[in-house]
Amino acid sequence: MKNGVIYGINGPILSVKGGQFQMAELVKIGEFGLLGEIIYLDEDRSVVQTFEDSQGLKAGEIVTGTGAALPARLGPGLLGNIFDGIQRPLKDGFAKKWYVKMLVWEGYSTSPGAIIAEVQETPSIVHKIMSPPNVEGRLSFVALSGEYTHSEILAKIGDIPIYMTQRWPVRKARPVTLRKNPYQPLITGQRIIDTFFPIAKGGAAAIPGGFGTGKTITQHQLAKWADADVIVYIGCGERGNEMTEVLEDFAKLKDPRTGHSLMDRTVLIANTSNMPVAAREASIYTGITIAEYYRDMGYHVAIMADSTSRWAEALRELSGRLEEMPAEEGYPAYLASRLAAFYERAGHFETLSGQEGSVTIVGAVSPQGADFSEPVTQHTKRFVRCFWALDRALAYERHYPAINWLNSYSAYTSELGNWYGAEFENYRAKLYQILYEESRLLEIVKLIGSDALPDSQRKLLEIARKIRLTYLQQNAYNPDDAYTPPNVQLKMMKELIAKSDNFA
Repeated sequence: MKNGVIYGINGPILSVKGGQFQMAELVKIGEFGLLGEIIYLDEDRSVVQTFEDSQGLKAGEIVTGTGAALPARLGPGLLGNIFDGIQRPLKDGFAKKWYVKMLVWEGYSTSPGAIIAEVQETPSIVHKIMSPPNVEGRLSFVALSGEYTHSEILAKIGDIPIYMTQRWPVRKARPVTLRKNPYQPLITGQRIIDTFFPIAKGGAAAIPGGFGTGKTITQHQLAKWADADVIVYIGCGERGNEMTEVLEDFAKLKDPRTGHSLMDRTVLIANTSNMPVAAREASIYTGITIAEYYRDMGYHVAIMADSTSRWAEALRELSGRLEEMPAEEGYPAYLASRLAAFYERAGHFETLSGQEGSVTIVGAVSPQGADFSEPVTQHTKRFVRCFWALDRALAYERHYPAINWLNSYSAYTSELGNWYGAEFENYRAKLYQILYEESRLLEIVKLIGSDALPDSQRKLLEIARKIRLTYLQQNAYNPDDAYTPPNVQLKMMKELIAKSDNFA
């Protein structure tokens, strides 16, 4: 494979002469083997984005192709671990031995994605070793159950060795048999979300909001309490202390589903604001690939991406250094297609092994000045069906979660109606009608004052205030209030409606 030579350096963007590369190929740069990716090819030159700091690099250094795209390393050791944007681990769980329980035998005929072994990865999750998605045939060799490392062969399909670990290019979605319509909610325990703006397992949601409105703490709550089997939390361009808080809190928190540490079913990907922007751009693809891998085992996975705005800013910086024609607010013209490619990897699927699994994406959006008309927010709205708009005024009033019930929406409400039941839907509609009437009356109050309203309307304003304070407002730090199951939500709604003398 012919090597290239660096002749120009512009931050994380390198211009390379010579070499025989292909688009999206992973390359190694210089004597220290820094990692990069081919992002542009011309007749006589290539452009590389480096995933690491380019300080110290100089013209004339060698760039060597690997012949493959940037991969995710998939196998036992992911859960309970923290990685950077290109999946370099804080602690190497891939180096240890794991006890493998083989489920197949020699002569067994496997199909793509078939489960051939199991590993108890954590007390909470059984890791299922699968044949690669593009390999099928009869097993010519099967190892005995026992302890193995990632480098040891567990089985062979013909002459193809099967290891505990797979590698998969992060920018390519893993294959499935069938995409299904969502029919089951992702229960979060957050009353305003589950009641008014539910999200389905396999759905996509956005949490837009300005600084201080509670995006991160809302995602923390979802990661802690949502009834997903596996959580992938991506800190994309956020502050380092926020990721430290996640790591410390999740390790201490007892998982209500299993009784074990929440970290036992969580993967953290940390690409903080001081890390290279190219790795930040790659981090959400690394996260979604890990999520798809656990989905293929038949698990329901939830991804928290905090924040897609910082990811889009990384795209903008790289695009500017490439001297591409800018679109709105300097973002590249392909911003919308990149967002679509990310959110479209969410869904409820039938896996290659015939099981059901899902990937649910919740992406935080950080519009500057809380301007929801900016490009990232507007494009994101096109590709998600759940929009939880955070309100700065509510946050200043210490009303958390600060989700504005008039500006938010969920397109999953009608699809999930059968799951919730007619009674729940009826009370949901009554509460929302009261809140809607309150917003209309408050506009009148601004003009003429509350004393001019008739008693029935003043009574409605008081009922709406109680709904806001006792139902919509929820204390994330109170163990009794942090999580409310749907049956308790129904009881609370019944009581509120009863006190309103059946108004609505």
